Amino acid sequence: MRKLSVLLLGLLVLTSCKWKENDQQSQAVKVSAGSIDHIENFNSDFISPRNIEVWLPEDYDHGKKYASLYMMDGQMLFDSTTTWNRQEWGVDETMHQLVSKEEIKKTIVIAIGNAGASRHAEYFPQKPFEALPQQLQDSLLDLKGDNRLFAEKVYSDDFLKFLVKELIPFIEKNYFVKQNDRYIAGSSMGGLISWYAVCEYPEVFDGAACLSTHWPGNFDTENNPIPEAFLAYLDSNLPPPGHHKFYFDYGTETLDAMYEPYQKKVDSLMQAHGYTGANWKTEKFEGADHSENSWKKRLKIPLRFLLKE
Repeated sequence: MRKLSVLLLGLLVLTSCKWKENDQQSQAVKVSAGSIDHIENFNSDFISPRNIEVWLPEDYDHGKKYASLYMMDGQMLFDSTTTWNRQEWGVDETMHQLVSKEEIKKTIVIAIGNAGASRHAEYFPQKPFEALPQQLQDSLLDLKGDNRLFAEKVYSDDFLKFLVKELIPFIEKNYFVKQNDRYIAGSSMGGLISWYAVCEYPEVFDGAACLSTHWPGNFDTENNPIPEAFLAYLDSNLPPPGHHKFYFDYGTETLDAMYEPYQKKVDSLMQAHGYTGANWKTEKFEGADHSENSWKKRLKIPLRFLLKE
């Protein structure tokens, strides 16, 4: 088991480094459907500057109001020619198809670049982290060299302040969007920060899509208290069912092979809190791995669930 953990840990470190490298290159993103507004180095009082891409549907009309979808790991969403692994989510094509067929409401997408090497610290839900035993917190933050998950202390609460206090007001000042129709989505660590955002700011976000949610938090599958800390937080902070929607999923290959036992516990908690098929959905995808190609193939499912008229 330890050998597997080390292998997976190495994969995450490699991925983080590539994301950082890609962020520094700041290549121009192109889309095949709709249009992109590129905002270079959006400044913040809470986090480091980062690039923002705003995707607009082809029929974007100043006389209408649109829903807004905030998506994590913005570098990986639109254009595979600019990504480190030459994969993408295909957000522009999928959104265009669903909007054109009127399968979802008219929506703009705000793609938020990640923090490269600090991605883990930025996306790891802070309050559950701080509820862990102090010795475990210190050991996670103390890892050195190739075994280091966190480039700095966890600061996801500041990342959410950036979203709520800076980015959302900017978007709602400069784009024609509704102020009560906001959603958030991400994969892996981005899945963690997405459900955390809704729980921390239920008055701001109406729903979250969490693909391949990285419930272990690290790569230990034995005697790991992190998933239980997430469950305890959710149990105390999950918004009451009715207004909010949550989508979860997982595959069965590579990193996703770890997730099913944890997701089943989350599913039981959702049921205990009164969530039903109307406002919560969990999907399992046999043979799907932990990659943008896999998320691209199934992106229509969470989008239909969150954004259905």
